[in-house]
Amino acid sequence: MAHVFGSFAVLAIIFSTAMAADRSPLQDFCVADMNGQVLVNGYTCKTGSLVQANDFYFGGLHIMGNTSNAFGVGRTPVFVTQLPGLNTLGISMARVDFAPSGSFSPHTHPRATEILTILEGSLEVGFVTSNPENRLISKVLYKGDVFVFPVGLVHYQRNIGNTNVIGIAAFSSQNPGLISIPNVVFGSKPDMSTDIIAKAFQTSENIINSIQLKL
Repeated sequence: MAHVFGSFAVLAIIFSTAMAADRSPLQDFCVADMNGQVLVNGYTCKTGSLVQANDFYFGGLHIMGNTSNAFGVGRTPVFVTQLPGLNTLGISMARVDFAPSGSFSPHTHPRATEILTILEGSLEVGFVTSNPENRLISKVLYKGDVFVFPVGLVHYQRNIGNTNVIGIAAFSSQNPGLISIPNVVFGSKPDMSTDIIAKAFQTSENIINSIQLKL
């Protein structure tokens, strides 16, 4: 009886370990078929005989992103929608440009850890741990520095120098997603009820209305 129970325990551990790990691709590649009509978690595979080198290629990361916006930030994503060969591989990247005083407002990537490398300039970065601690962990990065943002945690980046900042971010997902905290709270469609937001921020509904109009 003890032997049977021991064997069952070993099998349970092996099974739970296997379930906890991400599934590996079952073939060499699965280039995303952007015109596929089948809805799956990701994209269906392009017919192998139609796959070309350009399905695994993206050009343009040497070009500065457009920072002429209210935030002073330009973002050039290389996700599965830009590089179909990333489908099922669980990785992606992006170039991020910051004008002086530019800032990437608090946001989170629901499906990926982010690791950021600074190529030029100096950047203040930080993330906030989950409840109940809500601890801010921040640091100023310089050329050649690397910083990691754990999956799902709210984080920000801000150019504190007088020159442009260039960063390369890598993600542990082909489609990391982006949830901007100001946009989801104040800019949802339709609007979230002002009384809910006012109570959360302990302020008046008039102030919430004015912010919603801006977003």
